[in-house]
Amino acid sequence: MRGRTQTAWMIGALLCAGALPALPAAACMPLPITELADGPEQITKDSIIAGTMDIDFGTRTTKDTSGDLKQGSPALGAKDSYKFNLTVADTTRFSGTVTRQPNLYGKTMGRKKQDAQLFYSIDMAVRNPKDLKQEKTVGKWVGTVPIDASSGAFDLAGGKDKESSLRMAVDAVGRAPAFTDAFRGKLVGKAETKESLASYTFKRAVGGRTVQVVVKKSDPMRFDNVVLAKGPAETYPTTTVAGRLDYDYETGNWYTDRIRFAYELDGKEHEDVVTGSIKWVEDPDRATNGKGYYEFNLRFNEEGAKKSSESSAFEKMSDEDAFFAIDDSVPAMTGRVTYADTMTGETVTASKVTYDLHANKLTKQQIMNFFKLWILAIGPTNDE
Repeated sequence: MRGRTQTAWMIGALLCAGALPALPAAACMPLPITELADGPEQITKDSIIAGTMDIDFGTRTTKDTSGDLKQGSPALGAKDSYKFNLTVADTTRFSGTVTRQPNLYGKTMGRKKQDAQLFYSIDMAVRNPKDLKQEKTVGKWVGTVPIDASSGAFDLAGGKDKESSLRMAVDAVGRAPAFTDAFRGKLVGKAETKESLASYTFKRAVGGRTVQVVVKKSDPMRFDNVVLAKGPAETYPTTTVAGRLDYDYETGNWYTDRIRFAYELDGKEHEDVVTGSIKWVEDPDRATNGKGYYEFNLRFNEEGAKKSSESSAFEKMSDEDAFFAIDDSVPAMTGRVTYADTMTGETVTASKVTYDLHANKLTKQQIMNFFKLWILAIGPTNDE
């Protein structure tokens, strides 16, 4: 049983308590503390985040016809919706919808007619690791996120003023206690005006050398003391996030600027530093078929990882090719998020999205933390 994690213990507790179909009696014996002391188990597995998402850009298809709003505005009450069913690390499933509405202003006086906000309503379920078809809903990821009109910041704690805090609310199941934990901090999304965007140089270590890519028009999405709520199990702890995820308007690529995840697990402080890129690749016939995908190449703690023994494979690459190359010698998240977009002219009005992301030497906590942050940024990362 060496290496068995607290996550496995929590799911086992649900099974043994009758919340999910029962395990044999021998498997329900309490797990000695000494067997939890080895640290989080590292996972190397394909499709570690997998599933589908349907996006309906209602703000692009339902326009104001009243004449009361600024010209070109969406209709009052029109929303974008992101409906998904995603499995994370095999034993956790998230299904539900995030909706987003924009700020709307009157045509003559410019008075605000509608506040911008996101609303989350997501069911969280755990699965029986011995039979993934058996699962139990354990709570919800729910609440409101106001979007500041002047800065564009997503105020993750702002829903509290509306008595709708963004939170993970987990029910008591078997011996696992109920808890509620809130998200906090601010996510500053892509800029509304692009004139002031500046160039930025991104660097990373590949095959024993440092390579760089210069982005001429970098639009940062900044994480200001973002706090990820714990859950859906207590083994996924409250985590503080800082750093940036920058968008390149010329290529459609995303670049990380050392995103830091800090948390405590088993009485030990952990900090994961994520570097790398998410590259946009368009189908040659995208204008007619609407297809394209994001190629993920995110590395976790690459500066402290064992350097690749295959450095010769990167020596002859250009800096740009080496920057996007995958190095399996370091912990990483790779794979694709694929889009089939419905196009009206050059405007995307709906998307069918398929997730197929892979883990290389990652812990469940690292995978879950990234997933939570990505879902918090669901608007900026899916809009063109």
